[in-house]
Amino acid sequence: MTTTRNTVILAAAFWSCALPLHANGWGEPHLSIIPRTEAEAARIAAVTAPTTRFDAPEPFETHPAGKATKFDALNRNAFSFASANMSFERELDFKVGNGFFRKLWVTAPASTVSSDGLGPIYNARACQRCHIKDGRGHPPEDGDDAGVSMFLRVSIPDEVSGLNAEALSYLANVPEPTYGTQIQDKSIAGVPAEGRMQVTYEPEVVTLGDGTQVTLRKPTYQLGDPAYGPLHPQARLSPRVAPQMIGLGLLEAIPEADIMALADPEDANGDGISGKANRVWSEEYQQWMLGRFGLKAGAPTIRAQSAGAFSGDMGLSTPLHPDAWGECSAVQTDCRAAPDGSDAPEHVEVSAQVLDLVTFYSRNLAVPARRDLDAPQVLRGKQLFSDAGCQSCHRPKFVTHRLTDQPEQSFQLIWPYTDMLLHDMGEGLADNRREWLADGREWRTPPLWGIGMTKTVSEHSFFLHDGRARNMLEAILWHGGEAEAARETVRQMPAVDRAALIAFLESL
Repeated sequence: MTTTRNTVILAAAFWSCALPLHANGWGEPHLSIIPRTEAEAARIAAVTAPTTRFDAPEPFETHPAGKATKFDALNRNAFSFASANMSFERELDFKVGNGFFRKLWVTAPASTVSSDGLGPIYNARACQRCHIKDGRGHPPEDGDDAGVSMFLRVSIPDEVSGLNAEALSYLANVPEPTYGTQIQDKSIAGVPAEGRMQVTYEPEVVTLGDGTQVTLRKPTYQLGDPAYGPLHPQARLSPRVAPQMIGLGLLEAIPEADIMALADPEDANGDGISGKANRVWSEEYQQWMLGRFGLKAGAPTIRAQSAGAFSGDMGLSTPLHPDAWGECSAVQTDCRAAPDGSDAPEHVEVSAQVLDLVTFYSRNLAVPARRDLDAPQVLRGKQLFSDAGCQSCHRPKFVTHRLTDQPEQSFQLIWPYTDMLLHDMGEGLADNRREWLADGREWRTPPLWGIGMTKTVSEHSFFLHDGRARNMLEAILWHGGEAEAARETVRQMPAVDRAALIAFLESL
């Protein structure tokens, strides 16, 4: 384990006493909030209530990100624009942040001291290499595809770790003893990469209500050519495709109380939907916080998610992850002994200023405007989406906090189509590994805004956490668990209704 992880484990007893779990949330220290008045809260509740009319678009539905929505940019760069309500003065920080997001890091030592420190083991040399055009990554498409926008997470079950329950509560999951928390398939000269991801697919046929057959592909993942010895016999591998980057700042600004109000972990209302919030430990704020980001809501803030990616994906140290060797485990001695690019005075490879600029850039990537939302087929698809129960998890609307220092995200009516909660998605999508409170069958509801632009921006239509679905219908047919009833409704739809539902999703 890294020094940071050891520190967390040693401090666990103190923090568990100092910071009890709150029934209604854990706090939002990352936001400078102007509290809502009672009248304002009542007005917001009315505006964000799900609609019961589907004969015309709702007011402001054209602006999925409120005033931050980007219009007239529906091309391959659609996910790469700044919030439309950003001032000219703040655009400079956005553009500089974009430069660091696109920067290709190099091995240390190098003459370009501000760009060295890559690795020693890593998955990509730049943020943009995974989040291509700020859009979705994809699984390897053939044997020669390195799958740079996808990697494998790895951990071992809690019960074989030897750690006590209190220590385990302060870990997202237990790192695999040799390979850490993810598999790095690239490395600098003189240090072996950890291995390579191997994926095989088996066909799985689903018959729709009208007799149409759809062939899904069921993946199996393995670690090929492990360079540091075999995996732990109970190691759990979980694939991750890089998600799209749009609208993150708006998701970060949704009031915690509004998300918690949707949680029903015991399914008290008996509707079959039992979403729960993930609770994660914040190194930055030294407290428990609501998990918002990552496929299992394992990160509390954009800054924390960015710092984790610098460390795990590129082997670069930050103030939140100061180990210069990144993900090298204690048994990877040559890896830990490799030269690094840490610079004074912070003695990290990515300074706090650079991390803040990348965070600002990531926070302000605009959501593109809706298309064709008044078309009869799209309106019909919207009603079918609602009737099938899809919006029980893919909640259409929120209003963000009023914020003193984030004008782009402040008090916006947004349409992300997510509840930000964890849901049991069934055995078919299970990765059988926990992440904080998320168990092996649970995933955060992914936002749907921008999904219809995936083909344009990313030039593919691979969906779900591992890209197994090759189109939207396949993605729906993989839904299980809490979403099984909704999936079955869609499976039994006549072809004309399925087409309308897909048309609605493509308009988002």
